[in-house]
Amino acid sequence: MFGIFNDNFPPIMDGVGMTAQNYAYWLHEKGYEVSVVTPYAPKSEHIIKAAKYPIYRYPSIPIPFRPPYRLGLPYIAPRFLYHWHRMDFELIHAHCPFTTGDLAVQATRRQQIPLVATFHSKYRQDFEHNVPSKKVVDWMVKKIIRFFEMADEVWIPQAAVEPTLREYGFTGHVEVVENGNDFYTPKAQIDAMRKEMRDELGLLPEDTMLLFVGQHIWEKNIGFILDALSLIKDKPFQLYMVGTGYAVREIRHKISALGLQDHITLLGNIHDRERLKKIDAAADLFLFPSLYDNAPLVVREAAAMHTPALMLRESTAAEVINADVNGFLTPNDIHAYAKQITYLMEHPDILQRVGDKASTTISRSWENVIEEVILRYRDIQQSYKFKHGK
Repeated sequence: MFGIFNDNFPPIMDGVGMTAQNYAYWLHEKGYEVSVVTPYAPKSEHIIKAAKYPIYRYPSIPIPFRPPYRLGLPYIAPRFLYHWHRMDFELIHAHCPFTTGDLAVQATRRQQIPLVATFHSKYRQDFEHNVPSKKVVDWMVKKIIRFFEMADEVWIPQAAVEPTLREYGFTGHVEVVENGNDFYTPKAQIDAMRKEMRDELGLLPEDTMLLFVGQHIWEKNIGFILDALSLIKDKPFQLYMVGTGYAVREIRHKISALGLQDHITLLGNIHDRERLKKIDAAADLFLFPSLYDNAPLVVREAAAMHTPALMLRESTAAEVINADVNGFLTPNDIHAYAKQITYLMEHPDILQRVGDKASTTISRSWENVIEEVILRYRDIQQSYKFKHGK
């Protein structure tokens, strides 16, 4: 049995949680036994019931400064610990270096099986936002690196992530294993979904629909988006923002202060994946100037629905973008960003051409990714047995 361990899982909707869910779903679909270990989250009961594989949740409490994330407390749960000690894994894949990652390390050492760990996030930026002491932040980053040093193989979702991991102090070998997406849809269906959602939103044919999907936190460079749009608020665009996070109230305030309230709608979290697909299909341009993200799923999901992204040249996330071919890039400057949005609004044919190319070059199905993952798991298991004389 394969174990998928992560500190968050749907209904908490972020890229890493969705990655963990797709690993579990597609491993099961390919005929492999798989179990998920993750903290409890409110309103998760229906997900546990609907899943075709076991999900073991342990007690947790909210993290006050980072809703909707949870701090796991596995060691106060005798029932969970009873099951955890009796789970018979052949390989564990941890997608986080925190509480659930620690459980993964303990389980692999106890059972003498390989541990795969994926480095997904720029953790230092998260810590620096909430921890005032640089020494404490440095200690926390070192603790993360010690976790990855205990893995038998470390994966990153794209090559541009490696410098961040090296900057944190990791010196070991890394493997690139891409993320996929579950939004592939035939073009004829996308056109119908686009019309349906634009009609529902009340958009006119001449309105350009801009879209942002992700955590509503300042690290995502949402302030940059708002400042850029304030420069072109005389143009006929509507920005829809999907997600939630600690900065929602401040974002609403800034929207009002910049006079953008008639141009921007906050939709909150959308758990219905079919509805999110329709929103992606309805959009003309996906705004994602984040310098925080490594390999964002949301860019790939938008691409699957033929919606290209506008990103920053300096960003790790933009590695997959070939400028003006399958996406758009600008310098890290609000004036340049606003100018590019204006240009693209005036050239819908370019948006369509680049969106079509994005769908074939950026979008990769999870099913295809998991076929590669299974082969890699088997190689890791063989190497582990050879190394340990098993």
